[in-house]
Amino acid sequence: MAISRSQLVKELEPGLNALFGLEYKRYENQHAEIYTNENSDRAFEEEVMLSGFGNASVKAEGQGVAFDDAQETFTARYTHETVALAFAITEEAIEDNLYDRLASRYTKALARSMSNAKQVKAVELLINGLPGGSFQSGDGVTLFNTAHPTINGSFKNTLSTAADLNETSLEQSLIDIGAMTDERGLKVAARGVKMIVPQELQFTAERLMKSQGRTGTADNDLNAIVSMGMIPQGYRVNNYLTDTDAFYIITDVPNGMKMFTRAPLTTAMEGDFDTGNVRYKARERYSFGVSDPRGIFASPGA
Repeated sequence: MAISRSQLVKELEPGLNALFGLEYKRYENQHAEIYTNENSDRAFEEEVMLSGFGNASVKAEGQGVAFDDAQETFTARYTHETVALAFAITEEAIEDNLYDRLASRYTKALARSMSNAKQVKAVELLINGLPGGSFQSGDGVTLFNTAHPTINGSFKNTLSTAADLNETSLEQSLIDIGAMTDERGLKVAARGVKMIVPQELQFTAERLMKSQGRTGTADNDLNAIVSMGMIPQGYRVNNYLTDTDAFYIITDVPNGMKMFTRAPLTTAMEGDFDTGNVRYKARERYSFGVSDPRGIFASPGA
């Protein structure tokens, strides 16, 4: 009895799914070093940022306690995008016993494409969010800015004077992170926990983060960044960053860079009656964004 198109698909799909999964897992989820992942069950997500309260005041004996109001400052919006791609193997290729060779090659290429798309989308915010870029956070200014507006002034999450990665610029970045304030001007005592660099800066980062002595000097001074345990999670190389002299520091301020997963990665396969082709697709739906810009600091380089 001749095998039907639907039977063929049913027999072949598990093998392709396994091959796709193995290939997809070969590629690092480098975005996970930058973003925290949450699930979503809506077309988009919105997070309303609140101001918190001002500094608590002294209550005089016999007097009433002072009241304060938390205010809405801005809304961070995450709009999910569907990312999908497919390939087809012709009926003639199947007849000519080329299916195994083509299916393996195409499935691996599809997995690589889906993984690459996610990593590229993840770094677009970091690249386009640098001063002068096009990506803005919910407060209406570029993601990395020297004047993020607050109720009681502003805060910065980029160097006042752009600088390449070196001991001085890294120390100044950590000082600026520690000086961050909330919407009411209260210190948040933020710390840098992890540095993200393009591959071009990995050797500089290694020396700065691992050398016991100061790099590039002849004296015996300590490398304060190492001896003080600054940036405790070290550095990570992101191969998808295209700005070769920009560097980024993830802080311990919560609710910073986020990824929402609306629909996880799935695959599907079907036969087409008209053409006789077998078609295989991959699809997922997600969004990248930022809620609190204090969650990340950057310098675009000199």
